[in-house]
This record gives sequence, structure tokens and C-alpha cells, in this order.
Amino acid sequence: MKAEPAAQARLLDLQELDTELQRLDHRARTLREASEVADLKECLEKTDTDILAVRTRITDTGREQRKAERDVDQVRTRAERDAKRMESGQITSAKELQSLQSEIASLERRQSELEEVVIEVMERAEALEAESARLSAEREETAAELTAATARRDTAAAEIEWDRTRLSQDRDRVAGEVPPDVLGLYDKLRGQYDGLAAAPLRYGRCGGCKLTLSTVELNDIRATPADEVVRCEDCRRILVRTEESGLGPQGQQ
Repeated sequence: MKAEPAAQARLLDLQELDTELQRLDHRARTLREASEVADLKECLEKTDTDILAVRTRITDTGREQRKAERDVDQVRTRAERDAKRMESGQITSAKELQSLQSEIASLERRQSELEEVVIEVMERAEALEAESARLSAEREETAAELTAATARRDTAAAEIEWDRTRLSQDRDRVAGEVPPDVLGLYDKLRGQYDGLAAAPLRYGRCGGCKLTLSTVELNDIRATPADEVVRCEDCRRILVRTEESGLGPQGQQ
């Protein structure tokens, strides 16, 4: 496979652009702002769940309070009715009067117990209302943070997309200066070697696998025409000869 030295050198420019595009793709996938948005969304969902649970408990407590208050009213009404009967003078039997007095005392105790229940339920309701207010304030704060984080994420993503568009245009231009068969090999190797297909040969070392070539390998490359595409014997990437290859004048021709 042949390509003029200048076209081979463009492979290094192409590799640099592709590496930068690869970095942009990785950055787009791992945006800190995107992770922040996801965390805030999760926090907001949890807060919404907590708010729903508290509001459900408020509703249940409200029903419990109304029932307790009705119970108090029923006991109070019955006690008032018995008190009126006793005060009316209509009851002449001492035994019946004593029984009525006992019932009134029992109703008063029951009323006192039920009033304590009402107070306890009201205190729970107040605590739940306070918790609901706290969660609502927390939700507003989280929602505001989410809006700001979303804006930061979108801005970062837009910047990445702008850079990607610019680099892609440069890549298309540079790729057009590489022979199609060499470009095909380059693209194939990129898929095989994690995006790194072409590397410079500098001071006898492959820029891809970072291994130093043997004297025999360097002599083979030195004897290879400058327009012949060579590859590293170890990593099989395209080796682009440079002024720092360490091959001497013959290998640079």
C-alpha cells in the first residue's frame, strides 16, 4: 500500500483529530453536569414521594381528629342530657339517682380521655403540617438547583457539540488528502485498536505501543521506499516516519 510521505503525515493530523473527537464523546457521556442533573432529579422524586406520604398522613390524621372530636361531642351531649335529668327533679329513686350520678362521672372521665386523644392528634397534625412545609421548601430549593444544573448541562453539551462540528469539518478536510485505500486501512485499525490507528516513529520507538523497534526492524523500514506505508510489527498500527524517526536520510526519502 502506497501513499506520498505528505499524505502519510496527514494520518497523524487525522489521528489527532479523531483522538480529540473521541475525548469529546467521552466527555459528553460523562458530563459532571449531567450526573448532577440526574442526582437532583432523583432527590426531587424522593422529596415528592415524601411529600405525598406526609400529605396522606395529614389526611388520615384529619379524619382521626374529626372522629375523636365527634366522640367527645357525643359523650358531652350524653353527659349534659343526664345532668339535666338529674337536675330536673324527676328522679325520686335514690338508687336511680346514684346510678345516674355514677354514669355522669364515668362520662366525664371518658370525655377527659377523649379530649386528650384530640389534643394528641392535633399535635401530630401540627407536626405533620410543619414537616409538609419543610419538605415543600426543600422541594422548591431542589427544583431551583435542578433548573440551574440543567442549564449548565445544556450549555456544556452545546459547547461539546460545537467543538465536535468544528473538528468533524477539519477531519473531513484532512481525510480528503489521504488516499482512499490508506484511509480505509486507517479506519479499520481504529476500530480494532481502541481508536489509535496511526502513530509516529520517533527515535526508533513506535508512538502507538511505545516499544522500541529492533535494529532489524529499523533497517527494514530504512530500506522501505518513503511512499510505502509501513506498520509496527508489534502493535500492527500504521507507522508514520518523521524527521525524528532516527532512520537517517535514506529512511526519510
